[in-house]
Amino acid sequence: MLIVDDHELFRTGLAELLGQEGLKIAGAVADGASALDIVVQCAPDVVLMDLEMPGLSGVETTRRIAEIAPRTRVVVLTIDAEEQSVFDAIAAGACGYLIKGTSLQSVVAGIRAAVAGESLISAAVGAKLFERLRAEDRRTAAERRVFDDLSEREIEILKLLAGGKRNAEIGQQLFISPHTVRNHISNILAKLQISNRIEAAGYAIRNRMV
Repeated sequence: MLIVDDHELFRTGLAELLGQEGLKIAGAVADGASALDIVVQCAPDVVLMDLEMPGLSGVETTRRIAEIAPRTRVVVLTIDAEEQSVFDAIAAGACGYLIKGTSLQSVVAGIRAAVAGESLISAAVGAKLFERLRAEDRRTAAERRVFDDLSEREIEILKLLAGGKRNAEIGQQLFISPHTVRNHISNILAKLQISNRIEAAGYAIRNRMV
């Protein structure tokens, strides 16, 4: 396995402790570029990744590892428990997310889970993930209710608007005047409780209308 962390004392100390737990350490490096070099050379089973590093961030390094060595599993070990950091890391390809300060046994468990094709996430991080998912579900449900209030014509116009059509182009395609298009768009914005065409396009994209 490979350890990537820019704090030398933490990095070397962790490598020694994990070695004592019977884990084979392929390297311990301070930045993303060095990590990528080792991954290309030996494709370790697991990379233990910090997020905040000079040069390439941990998220970007994780994304590149997923591209060049898809069988290498990345477990994040960081002090950053911010919700967006968690989602960015997972979206980049991380299979686990642990917070610094967790026990050595938990780190070892996270590494072994990764090797087994499983995932381990710190309890505090898991709670944030569930809350984010619940919030997304509530927002989606609310948007669906609003979507039901749109007329067929308004849905047609919203799809065209999200596709980048201007009012005149929408009017030509639907055989209505630009003035009528503007009125429909005003109604759409009011029903969706948003303020402009860009937000309306975003709504349509989130709801897979285009």
